[in-house]
Amino acid sequence: MKDSALIIVDMLYDFIDGSMACLNAKEAVNSTADFIDSKTEPESGEEDDENAIFGQFPILFICDHHPADHCSFLENGGQWPAHCVEGTRGGAIHDKLTPYVSEELTFYKGQDKDREQYSGWHGMNKAGQSVGEILDLLDINEVYVCGIATEYCVKATAEDMLKAGKKVTLIKDALAYVDRDGHLKALEEMRSEGIRIE
Repeated sequence: MKDSALIIVDMLYDFIDGSMACLNAKEAVNSTADFIDSKTEPESGEEDDENAIFGQFPILFICDHHPADHCSFLENGGQWPAHCVEGTRGGAIHDKLTPYVSEELTFYKGQDKDREQYSGWHGMNKAGQSVGEILDLLDINEVYVCGIATEYCVKATAEDMLKAGKKVTLIKDALAYVDRDGHLKALEEMRSEGIRIE
């Protein structure tokens, strides 16, 4: 697993039970936790050192992180209800996943109030490093992607990972979506582009 990582897109409360709650969201959170457990169990004889385990399989969180006056919000002429406003519960990562969060591997997108940003590829951590920079720094060639929502931020992020030369696998059970038909269409489009669906 040394050259692979997990990318978790927008598993935030507003997309799970808040203003933009998506279909299959709670199941997707549980499937993500199960996937992490399956990849981070120590091998027999290996010391149960969490840092060593997570060092072998980095877990990156991508988070919508909007100012209250973001252009994507309905009241500002956008297409979505207000969501994931910085500092609110709606913008927080689900409690079930917070044990796996580290500051340097948490990346924020949508912070510019005048720009919509679906893809997490250019999301920045608090040190000002992008997802792409960190993946290159860690020498990651293969990424597993899960999150919310399939048709929007997950698709845009997975496609940008593929364009950057990464081998991309979507964890199908760990996806939530706005609309089931849109979800299935997005999966087919990504499959045809060379993204694996697992």
